[in-house]
Amino acid sequence: MTSALTAEGLTKRYGRRTALSDCTLDIPAGHVVGLVGPNGAGKSTLLQLACGLLDPTAGRIEVLGERPVSGSARIGFVAQDTPVYASLTVAEHLRMGAHLNPAWDAELAGRRIAQVGLDPAQKAGRLSGGQRAQLALTVAAAKRPELLLLDEPVAALDPLARRHFLQGLMELTAEQGMSIVMSSHLVADLERVCDHLIVLVESRVRVAGDVDDLLAGHHRLVGPRRDAAELGAGRAVIEQSHTDVQSTFVVRSTAPINDPSWQVDRLDLEDIVLAYMSGAATTGSQRLAEAHR
Repeated sequence: MTSALTAEGLTKRYGRRTALSDCTLDIPAGHVVGLVGPNGAGKSTLLQLACGLLDPTAGRIEVLGERPVSGSARIGFVAQDTPVYASLTVAEHLRMGAHLNPAWDAELAGRRIAQVGLDPAQKAGRLSGGQRAQLALTVAAAKRPELLLLDEPVAALDPLARRHFLQGLMELTAEQGMSIVMSSHLVADLERVCDHLIVLVESRVRVAGDVDDLLAGHHRLVGPRRDAAELGAGRAVIEQSHTDVQSTFVVRSTAPINDPSWQVDRLDLEDIVLAYMSGAATTGSQRLAEAHR
């Protein structure tokens, strides 16, 4: 088993609206994968397809070598609103998890509840947002899934709660070696825990790869004004801007940049994500303008 998730031409439409378009991916197993993009980009749709809650309109998807089936014991899923049952206590959530999941790890569940300071007798409806997120993560992880899918799990949490949640996630990854795919628009959080990144914009995959490779292969070039065509082979332009005398390009480069007229800067992960989002928005605006000519 080398892939946690593969997709080819994966498309999901709701009537005339396309939520995910021609998505082709190969997510390696054993990685913590960040799935990032603006709201409405298709992140939640991809995760719901991956756990079998939705069926594709076109294309195919396989998870852990199989067609996704809702309720699979091999997959854990925490939805965007970190769902818990308000009327049940923390302990009752764990008992229900043990009843529904044959591979339930009671020792792991009990230890995590103690670590994050949850009172087993407290009802979930009285927990804070961060506590509910930790409870939902505990229930999902104690299933001992091979793949854990997290849909914007920290979006509504304050910075301290986010830090505690991500620390717990890293501990689970180290303990269990599971594959994890976590969607978020908080790139700084993903950069702390993820070693693989997927950028979705306007329902399409813009880039996917190991974080180290993406950081090494992307640069910002600043120099005298010139056209993108003059950059030469081996440089894909992701984003560009110009003044009367200066050009700035964000490029993905497979060739050395030896031209001394360029100032070459390395990018962090957020720079790369924003460049792909901005480049896609510019391309979309150009297509719209052309359509109205």
